[in-house]
Amino acid sequence: MQIEEIFEADKRLNKKKRTTPLLNSPFLDEIADRKIFIKAECLQHTGSFKFRGAYSAISSIPVERRKKGVIAYSSGNHAQGVAFAAKIHKIPATIIMPEDAPRIKIQNTKDLGAEVILYDRLSESREKIGQKISNERLLSLIPPYDHNDVIAGQGTVGLEIASQAKQIGIGHADVLVCCGGGGLTSGIAVALSNLMPNFVTRPVEPEGFDDVVRSLKIGERQINKKISGGLCDAIITPTPGELTFPLMKKYCGEGIVVTDEQVMKAIALAFTRLRIVVEPGGAVALAAALFHTNKCDNESVIAIVSGGNIDPGIFKKALDPA
Repeated sequence: MQIEEIFEADKRLNKKKRTTPLLNSPFLDEIADRKIFIKAECLQHTGSFKFRGAYSAISSIPVERRKKGVIAYSSGNHAQGVAFAAKIHKIPATIIMPEDAPRIKIQNTKDLGAEVILYDRLSESREKIGQKISNERLLSLIPPYDHNDVIAGQGTVGLEIASQAKQIGIGHADVLVCCGGGGLTSGIAVALSNLMPNFVTRPVEPEGFDDVVRSLKIGERQINKKISGGLCDAIITPTPGELTFPLMKKYCGEGIVVTDEQVMKAIALAFTRLRIVVEPGGAVALAAALFHTNKCDNESVIAIVSGGNIDPGIFKKALDPA
């Protein structure tokens, strides 16, 4: 992955994506005991950064092949991103989703016009199902992270961070990224390593699903013991991607692991202090910025809030934990 690919993705996304704001709150600075900025990708189309990679990938498919449609597998945010990007291109989309995905994400994906096929993530392989249907229907497969055009699309977040940071005079920063398979993390890391060499990109994961953090420590891809059941469903993956891990290994700093309790506190603080709605998987980087700044090297911290598609019951519990 070269930064030129990210710039090309940015051109394809021109006037399609939202340039999301870099937010700040003195209340959050006080908790973190340093200046923290929040890149609000929860305000992106479909409530997640995933639209960037989905549109980037679909727009790069040759027109005649693209017309046949696309297929993807996802627990929710990539599903919605692909469904919306396909709708813009006026092509059919088929999405494979786990049966235990949040109802709101399944319904939103259907409402965007996609055909949804449910599977049991404990006994079935979404990759095998996706490949089988792709072959049968001649659909272009858009994986959630292990795809160059997807990574390049997510890397446009890094381009925006570089531009926004320069505008407000941030020269050194730790950039904390919610990390599942590593598409967003690796894309941002490639962009910032070229544009902001004094920035350190760090993946953040929830306790019990810290395959990327462990992989970076050991130097080779590790596998999670569990692949379901966590609070942060949006970023639960079995292992780092084949394409994303070498990029993270080359360009990222040490990762950070947060607890579910810290994630729930971050969700509440994002709403009360910034008035943004954040889902658990999208809140792990903010949780790290608020409660783990001792692991950061710089006085300024930029946390990516990667998604806002939260289950209403979880949101209510975060705001009123008693």
